[in-house]
Amino acid sequence: GKASSAAGLTASVIKDAETGEFCIEAGALMLADNGICCIDEFDKMDIRDQVAIHEAMEQQTISISKAGIQATLNARTSILAAANPAAGRYDRSKGLRYNVALPPAILSRFDLIHVMIDEPDDAFDYNLAHHIVKVHQKKSEALTPVYTNQQLQRYIKYARTIKPKLTAEASQALKQAYVRLRSNDVQSGQSFAYRMTVRQLESMIRLSEALARVHCEFDISPIHVHEAERLLKTSIISVEAHDVELDRAPMPESLHDFIQHGHRVIRERLEETAAAREDGAGANEGQEQAAEDGAGDGGEASLKNVPVPTSVSYTKFREVTDLVVTYLDSEEKRQAPGQEFTGAKQADVMRWYMDEVSKTGKFSSLEEMAQEYMLLQRVMEYLIHNEQTLIVMQQAQPDAEGNTDITQRTVALNPNYVVE
Repeated sequence: GKASSAAGLTASVIKDAETGEFCIEAGALMLADNGICCIDEFDKMDIRDQVAIHEAMEQQTISISKAGIQATLNARTSILAAANPAAGRYDRSKGLRYNVALPPAILSRFDLIHVMIDEPDDAFDYNLAHHIVKVHQKKSEALTPVYTNQQLQRYIKYARTIKPKLTAEASQALKQAYVRLRSNDVQSGQSFAYRMTVRQLESMIRLSEALARVHCEFDISPIHVHEAERLLKTSIISVEAHDVELDRAPMPESLHDFIQHGHRVIRERLEETAAAREDGAGANEGQEQAAEDGAGDGGEASLKNVPVPTSVSYTKFREVTDLVVTYLDSEEKRQAPGQEFTGAKQADVMRWYMDEVSKTGKFSSLEEMAQEYMLLQRVMEYLIHNEQTLIVMQQAQPDAEGNTDITQRTVALNPNYVVE
């Protein structure tokens, strides 16, 4: 972290107290020649100190030109660095470069980059706690390794002496793997790849050599190349965000009032679309078709026939959540100074959301509009009962027949929720 400096990592020139001559004092990378240098809190280092290790990571050397001394020193070391997310926790909806405060020049020099997320898992958490408690209780007796330290040291010492050679088959496999990685890296609407460069090709070569050493083989085979390609792909791709299980949120007690409110909201969107078309506002073809489809049935979208979504992709979940949070946050900021925010009607939130989504021209049919409305309801229930992002300020009152329209309850953001 902050305790690391450029001179401490590479090398420095100091004056000998006895002879008065200048000499080179080795830094961490020089001392770790033919070994591993571990750097913790890498993101806390000053940017000028991070730049100092560029040459060591690229050329495996350190150049010194100070006090009349010019030298190039070996720094043939592997660097294992650990960094924390910029916001304290990893945001799955964003890429690596938005989560880690490290310049691209540094990130591109690492062969492998892995994101480690601490997710709650009952079985794993119990086993981990059991192991830690057992180690504290029985010390070294708690560990029963398959191999002794002496055996591991002999294995590593022998494996490092192997200098594997690249075979013709492995060379061809490397070329094909690089072409595949480059083609898969091209973004939609673009004709260039920005993550897969020649550095990644060199990374595959180094990984293939390392895999051959691990297996104590003197030739690099296509199997090693394919495994190196897999490691590189899994280290660079974005973190997989699992679907959000919406069936964990409760269903409304009275679906009748909820469906009636959905019909009203969708009918309003259709009327607005039709009015915009008559005024020449330029509604797109999808919205015009939706209005035509709704004209025959009075806009009564068949919410009853729309399947209740049981899960949604994490990206879509974040998209809906961000819009709901944006509306409630703006409503709270509109309050006069000193006036307490008592929340907003869920019906107003859902109506505003449908307005915003309709502006994008996303809906091409009544069915899509009804599906979006049903999804919005399920996400809001999940935010209330599972994530506690929203809180219910006031429950809806039942009507004369005892039915409760959940869209009439008042909701607000949880005071502990941090709006990004």
